[in-house]
Amino acid sequence: MSARLRGIFTPNIVPLDSQGEINESETRRYVDWLIERGVHGLYPNGSTGEFTRFTAEERRRIIEIIADHNRGRVPILAGAAEANTRETILACERYYDLGVTAVAIVSPFYFKLSARGVYAYFKEIADNSPIDVTLYNIPMFASPIDVPTVVRLAEECEKVVAIKDSSGDLPHMMRMIRAVRPNRPEFSFLTGWDAALMPMLLIGCDGGTNATSGVVPEITRKLFDLTLAGDLDEARQLQYRLLELFDAMLLSSEFPEGFRAALQIRGIQTGNGRQPQSDGQKIELATLAQQLQCLLADAGFSDQPLGGCEATAPEVDPEQMAKIIADSVMGELRRRGDVGQ
Repeated sequence: MSARLRGIFTPNIVPLDSQGEINESETRRYVDWLIERGVHGLYPNGSTGEFTRFTAEERRRIIEIIADHNRGRVPILAGAAEANTRETILACERYYDLGVTAVAIVSPFYFKLSARGVYAYFKEIADNSPIDVTLYNIPMFASPIDVPTVVRLAEECEKVVAIKDSSGDLPHMMRMIRAVRPNRPEFSFLTGWDAALMPMLLIGCDGGTNATSGVVPEITRKLFDLTLAGDLDEARQLQYRLLELFDAMLLSSEFPEGFRAALQIRGIQTGNGRQPQSDGQKIELATLAQQLQCLLADAGFSDQPLGGCEATAPEVDPEQMAKIIADSVMGELRRRGDVGQ
C-alpha cells in the first residue's frame, strides 16, 4: 500500500493550444508552478480537468506528461474513471506502470445504480487493480456512495485506501469517518468541496482535492496549514476569502470556465476550453474575468484591471449585448461593401 494520501491535491486544468490540443509545454510549466507554490499532490483527469472531454488516449497522455515532469516530487492521484469496469481496470494498469501513487474512480455515472450496484462496481475494480484506489463520491453527477458501501469496500478491499467526497455534506463525511476509521485507521478522507475545507479538516479529513488550489495554491495550502496548527481565527479569514473566489469561479459560468479564466489572470496560458459557448456566455465570461481579476488583486495575486475595481458595472442582458455586437459587426461589413445589403 502507498503512503496515506494527505494534504491538498490539485485537480488541475489541462492547458490547450490554439487548435484545442493538449499544450504539453504549458502543462509542464503549470506542474512546476503548482509544486513551487506548495501543493501536496497533483490530481489530473478529475472533473476540473474535464476528463469527459478528452479521449482515453488523451487522458493517458495527460498522465504521461505530468508523471514524467513531476519526477516523484509530489504524489499523483490520477483520475482513472472510464465508462465501464474493463476500461477502468485497463487505465489502472496503465497508470500503475507510469508510477502514479493512486487512482481516483468516480462512481458509475449516466446509469443510476443502487447501493448494491455501486458496491459490485468498485469491488470488481479493486479486486483487479494493481494500484491503490480512491473512491470518488460526487452525487450531483454520479450514483452516490453511501456510508454502508464505503464501510464494506474498506473492510473487504485492501486496495481501496481512500474516498474523495465532493458532496459538501459535513454530516455525511463525519458518518463515514466514524464508521471506517476504527477498523481502517490508515484510510484517507479527502473533501472536494472548497467552500467547506476548513470545517472538513476540523472534523478529521486528511486533506482535499480542491479546484481553487489550481488558481490560488498559496491560499489553499496556507488554509490547510493554519487549520491543522490550530490557528483558527486566521484560518477562518482565509476560508471566507477562498469561499468568495470559489463561488465566483463556480457559479458565474459553465464549469470549469471560471477557473480557466482566473488561471489565465495568474499567467498560465490555458487556452480556450473544448466546450462550445454561445455569444452570451462569452460576454458573461469576459465580465466574470474582470470580477475575478479584482478578487485576485485584492488577495495580492494580480494587478487591478484597467479602470480599477471600485465602480460597479451596469447589469447587461447577455443576449441583448450579443445582438448589439452582431448588428454592429454586420453594419460595418455592409458599410464596407463586404456583404450584400
